[in-house]
Amino acid sequence: MRIGELSERTDTPRRLLRYYEEQGLINPGRCANGYRNYDEGLVDRVVQIRGLLDAGLPTRLIKQILPCLDKPRSIHFPDATPEMIAALEHERERMEQRIRCLARNRDAIGEYLDAVLARGPGAPVNSGSTPA
Repeated sequence: MRIGELSERTDTPRRLLRYYEEQGLINPGRCANGYRNYDEGLVDRVVQIRGLLDAGLPTRLIKQILPCLDKPRSIHFPDATPEMIAALEHERERMEQRIRCLARNRDAIGEYLDAVLARGPGAPVNSGSTPA
């Protein structure tokens, strides 16, 4: 498929797809005319990359761990350095902190919604503070 189709199917701008290629995260083939040819498997790969980026991982770490994510049951990482392991542990802890924060916020919004819905639309909700 061409870059436009991959862009549309993954909701990823073409510019980002080219950046992923520059960073070595995706490797499209080339047609005889020199155009990039994106294989079907790259749809899932791009979605995976976007998820890892959204989680806050830098592309340098994503590039290192992508080979392990192809076959999650057979992880083999012969070149894992102590620095890379430390970086991954740091990223995992950072993600866990974000998850805890998101869960607290989700719960607070849920409580607010429950209170609003219990009182009915348009009814005033006591926020626990007195308006100034």
